[in-house]
Amino acid sequence: MVLKPRDWMGLLFGVGSGTVAAEVRKQVSRERSGSPHSSRRCSSSLGVPLTEVIEPLDFEDVLLSRPPDAEPGPLRDLVEFPADDLELLLQPRECRTTEPGIPEDGKLDAQVRAALEMYTEDWIIAHRRYQHLSAAYSPITLETQRERQKGLTRQVFEQDASGDERSSPDDSDDPRHSSGSPDDTPRSSGASGIFDLRNLAADSLLPSLLERVAPEDVDRRNEALRRQHRSRALLTLYPAPDEDEAVERCSRPEPPREHFGQRILVKCLSLKFEIEIEPIFGILALYDVREKKKISENFYFDLNSDSMKGLLRAHGTHPAISTLARSAIFSVTYPSPDIFLVIKLEKVLQQGDISECCEPYMVMKEVDTAKNKEKLEKLRLAAEQFCTRLGRYRMPFAWTAVHLANIVSSAGQSDRDSDSEGERRPTWTDRRRRGPQDRTSSGDDACSFSGFRPATLTVTNFFKQEAERLSDEDLFKFLADMRRPTSLLRRLRPVTAQLKIDISPAPENPHFCLSPELLHVKPYPDPRGRPTKEILEFPAREVYAPHTSYRNLLYVYPHSLNFSSRQGSVRNLAVRVQYMAGEDPSQALPVIFGKSSCSEFTREAFTPVVYHNKSPEFYEEFKLRLPACVTENHHLLFTFYHVSCQPRPGTALETPVGFTWIPLLQHGHLRTGPFCLPVSVDQPPPSYSVLTPDVALPGMRWVDGHKGVFSVELTAVSSVHPQDPYLDKFFTLVHVLEEGAFPFRLKDAVLSESTVEQELRASLVALRLASPEPLVAFSHHVLDKLVRLVVRPPIIGGQIVNLGRVAFEAMAHVVSLVHRSLEAAQDARGHCPLLAAYVYYAFRLPGTEPSLPGRAPPVTLQPATLAHGPGRPASLYLARSKSISSSNPDLAVAPGSVDDEVSRILASKMLPLIRVSPGYRPLTLLGEFCLCSRRQQGGAATGTPLLWGRPQTAASRGAGPAVGGQRQCRARGCPAACLVLLPAHGEKHGAAPASGPEAGHTPQASLPWALPG
Repeated sequence: MVLKPRDWMGLLFGVGSGTVAAEVRKQVSRERSGSPHSSRRCSSSLGVPLTEVIEPLDFEDVLLSRPPDAEPGPLRDLVEFPADDLELLLQPRECRTTEPGIPEDGKLDAQVRAALEMYTEDWIIAHRRYQHLSAAYSPITLETQRERQKGLTRQVFEQDASGDERSSPDDSDDPRHSSGSPDDTPRSSGASGIFDLRNLAADSLLPSLLERVAPEDVDRRNEALRRQHRSRALLTLYPAPDEDEAVERCSRPEPPREHFGQRILVKCLSLKFEIEIEPIFGILALYDVREKKKISENFYFDLNSDSMKGLLRAHGTHPAISTLARSAIFSVTYPSPDIFLVIKLEKVLQQGDISECCEPYMVMKEVDTAKNKEKLEKLRLAAEQFCTRLGRYRMPFAWTAVHLANIVSSAGQSDRDSDSEGERRPTWTDRRRRGPQDRTSSGDDACSFSGFRPATLTVTNFFKQEAERLSDEDLFKFLADMRRPTSLLRRLRPVTAQLKIDISPAPENPHFCLSPELLHVKPYPDPRGRPTKEILEFPAREVYAPHTSYRNLLYVYPHSLNFSSRQGSVRNLAVRVQYMAGEDPSQALPVIFGKSSCSEFTREAFTPVVYHNKSPEFYEEFKLRLPACVTENHHLLFTFYHVSCQPRPGTALETPVGFTWIPLLQHGHLRTGPFCLPVSVDQPPPSYSVLTPDVALPGMRWVDGHKGVFSVELTAVSSVHPQDPYLDKFFTLVHVLEEGAFPFRLKDAVLSESTVEQELRASLVALRLASPEPLVAFSHHVLDKLVRLVVRPPIIGGQIVNLGRVAFEAMAHVVSLVHRSLEAAQDARGHCPLLAAYVYYAFRLPGTEPSLPGRAPPVTLQPATLAHGPGRPASLYLARSKSISSSNPDLAVAPGSVDDEVSRILASKMLPLIRVSPGYRPLTLLGEFCLCSRRQQGGAATGTPLLWGRPQTAASRGAGPAVGGQRQCRARGCPAACLVLLPAHGEKHGAAPASGPEAGHTPQASLPWALPG
């Protein structure tokens, strides 16, 4: 609808459009001439004071008072959404790595397939073409108004200029601009006192003023003149609204991405000792003393020279390029002044305890090389022998720690002070960009790891490892003493060494970077370049972020071993870890990540050896890549060896002295957490992998009377396994229903089709008991499954199970929990970015996905509005005990009876030529049905198709001749292919007379069927 200028004036002032312009001119003229009486008379004649603000119309109230059908013609489009507003777009999902990193295993279970589908499918976006016209998405700010006003010409009218503004010193000499007396002015108007009309130059003549011109040409010319210099924005001169008074602010959410904290780049440059006699290997990790938690995985680096690496040539293969990394990127979500970068050093196992092996490094100096030449040659010869014989084993050597707060505080504080020029209120754009990593306390803000200047450190204060203090608990005590030096730290003996490292904020897109799964992160210019590894973070506290990529990692942490009661020569103990797909030794899978200067994946790994210690403690971390499909036979096998450091004739290098294992699946769920396992002296018997070592198998000998002597902990970082009992149960039941794998064992119970519905309802109710962190992490999976249960109810035993209400309640709880968990990350309007991103990108209603190859063209959707709606979907299942609501404005007709609803469902989905007689009660369908188009009623044959049924008996299972792949019915007047309808057991068909099967219709066979979901 296009309004003329006079119509706009009528709407603004609330008077008729024919007289308002003249009245306004008169009133303004009288006010300028100083006649209060005439102004009062004009105001009373208009009826509405010009200074009174008119409230705008309520758009919703107008729509409710004027239905769309009552508005004919083109004005009806003003109250309707545009027909082409909505469209489905397929946006490619952004992948950080050059390769997708999905498993290549052929056989995958339903849970893994669903995860892969979730993490690899492109985004489906419901795009609105006219969204940019809304002030909610394109806010009108002072900056935008100024930008729009740049092309406007400044117009000055006579009434807009005051007397002082009109006169100027330059204009006093101009006779045309001199002010005349009021008597010289022909009328009392705004022109008086501005210009001397007698001295003004004449206007140009209009030669065609009196010519006859067709009205159409005049209108066309006027329209062309009106379009000249017209502003594109209608309300360009209107002042921008206050930001705090905005009714609504919406923005396009950011796509779901992998969570990262503040990232630190650590480069290991060099490692030097006073003497160089053997290879030394390093480990880096972050520890939070306040939380008493290790907050990153290990990074292994090798700074040895080529001559030192050559000593291990007999035990090593060609090293993979990924194991040659010397720089790492650490992520810290919650910065704290109590975070330390811990550096541990290891060396090749040799005869003697740690103190004896560290003695040469503590007493010999580089300046005394010539003096101690013979001793050094002897030490090098012994080190070469140990590397040749024991090169696959390591022993603890030394450690130190770097307090990160001391590095970033001095440089970072000056940067922060220079950046802050004054306090200002954050704008709406700044507030909506806040992420989970910004949720830190005020104390943590003072220790930000994102804005400090790079620093190069030379660490010299290494400490000798204590054989009895290798646990993390002892390490946290030492780290606490490093902030406040006490006698405990002074008792440690120093080792002279120089480690040069460079610490700096990580760049946004570093080159030659590897993900924690060893995938190439974009950009990766040359595969032959030395890589930088991204180190996986173990956040100190909960991080509420959804999984967006496939990740399936398992970390194994052996803590301690107690062989004090074990008889025999069992002192130099090493623990071998293997991931077994079966019980045969050849079934060890190469899924253990290599450390430094070795192959990328190995089939076995060993813990460091503490010399002559029968109850050693361990600090080792084993990183494993879990297979996509974990079965009941997959388990971790721990083999305990006694390593003979001194070569003796007839003595093996390693002797197995114990065995234990951990089955990785329990009731279909991944097992994680701490374990205290008994150790068997004998090798495990056949079929041991399906049992736990807690079961006392007959004929086996156990260390310390089958008590737990080996402490180990498993931690999984997986986007496939939720590791929450309530989420595990929910996903398991949903996937069992999708595959129809009955009977199914769930813990100690065997579920059948008759009991799975009750378990599924219980699991939906129990979702409120799930832990918030895994629930948010798997929120996309959970919401997708809940939506599918609502719109496509499952079919159990041929009967559609109505789970809409309980699934909707579970969905509401999940959304509420996610909203509350991310309360600190909400924008200024209280919008949750995680939920907004899910709705905009990840949500896909079943059946609306564009299934076209390549880049699918947009699919246009018709929105359901007050005027035209799609009606109730035909697949909606309604229980007989529930009343049908008539409050849906999109329904074209008033809802009828339940029989009519069932008839419409059957007619639209399965039986287009069948209708249900209104006199019959609907059947509860189990799995088979029968159709007969003719049956006897009172001796007369009716041609109306009627549904009827009876419980199937053994006598009705006779086989007839096959017709078209179905069975033939021998009833009189029945079509050749007749299907069999079976009601629920114990339920009789309402008014079905005995003239059905008893009248000659005998179903000969049945065909299974099910209503589609």
